[in-house]
Amino acid sequence: MLRHLPVDLSRRRLTVILVAFLVLLSSAAPAIAQDVGTPPPPADNSQAGPEALNPIGTDIQAGYFGPVPSEVQKELIGPYQLLKSGPVDVAASTITLPLYLGHMTDGTNVWYILTDTNDQGNAAALGLNYSGKLGFAGTGRGIRNATLETDASLTFESGTVDFSPELTVVPGDGEAAFPPTVATPGSIGDDDYTPLIRITNGGDAVYNAPVVAYGTDAADLNSCDISPDYSLVHDHVVNICPAMMTVTMKLTTGFSFGRPILYLSTDASVPMVAALEGATLAPGLQDIPVGFDDGAFSATERIFIVTNGQTGSDNPQRQGLTSALIDGGGPLNVFGGIPTVATDYSPLWDANIYSWAQDAIDNGYRARNLQEFEILGLADQGWVTGPDGAEFGSSGAIINCAVVMRLL
Repeated sequence: MLRHLPVDLSRRRLTVILVAFLVLLSSAAPAIAQDVGTPPPPADNSQAGPEALNPIGTDIQAGYFGPVPSEVQKELIGPYQLLKSGPVDVAASTITLPLYLGHMTDGTNVWYILTDTNDQGNAAALGLNYSGKLGFAGTGRGIRNATLETDASLTFESGTVDFSPELTVVPGDGEAAFPPTVATPGSIGDDDYTPLIRITNGGDAVYNAPVVAYGTDAADLNSCDISPDYSLVHDHVVNICPAMMTVTMKLTTGFSFGRPILYLSTDASVPMVAALEGATLAPGLQDIPVGFDDGAFSATERIFIVTNGQTGSDNPQRQGLTSALIDGGGPLNVFGGIPTVATDYSPLWDANIYSWAQDAIDNGYRARNLQEFEILGLADQGWVTGPDGAEFGSSGAIINCAVVMRLL
């Protein structure tokens, strides 16, 4: 296991952390303090970097600051790494995780990672996210079985993944970029594939174990310092190193209750969402119920994805699928509860896809949303709806996204 955490939170490194954070979220910073409908600030205020620290901070040298509040208590303001099993590179938006090798019953190699579990003790021991909700995901094909072998490896009873397809997303024309005209995932699981596994002779704990390569030998995968062959590996793999048993994965920026986060998107239940996420199509996730995320026995939590937010790569209010397709940045999705912010975290996110109503756009209310209750309030007032004026709520799609780090 990798033993050092990547983010030095000592007071002497505070300035460096702030600079990296501001650079990473340069387009987000001006929007954090804005109300819906407030005009965005001038464009020349949207660039964040070392020169931007003075207007928002003080001239006191870093050595005079006390500890970051999140060092004292993880729920307080400040950066906090949630998935602790490997180092995060905040500037590069990556995490390097342990790589595991298991097998199918016929001996086929299965390369996978671990991100979450409903075993609270093992979550702490392995540096994984704890999610009690995962125990309720076993409806239909939601969880597949694995057996623990005498060499501590796992044998999987079902679920294969084909990484040979090419990830293809072709936007629609102009402002109608979403929905895309073509959306083909770069990796496709068979009908039984789900990233969730239950170790039948290991206490029946459930683990989130996304497959990152399948049916290949270590020699074919080895790309410790170079880009991998994406016909063999997951599209979020930056490099994969069987010799060191590590894999570096690309992360995405989002928000949870106003706090910026980094998350790892690995699987989705429907093809278009899987393609937009650069994730594996996991049909087994389709059998997990959605639409009652705060109710008893729910395995999911909500994620909010806007279709028609503002666009423009330099626009501090940009957000959503149209912007991601046109501008090339992430969609800046809004998550429900994550660890340290709420108690109902699940890596299985029920996709609530919504659109700004034309009246809201005409009145100048369309702006970047940062938290769940803000969006639910807008929906209650009719300013946002489901796509094309449909009822606001679950789209039926599930996205498997482990939350890796809270940046604030």
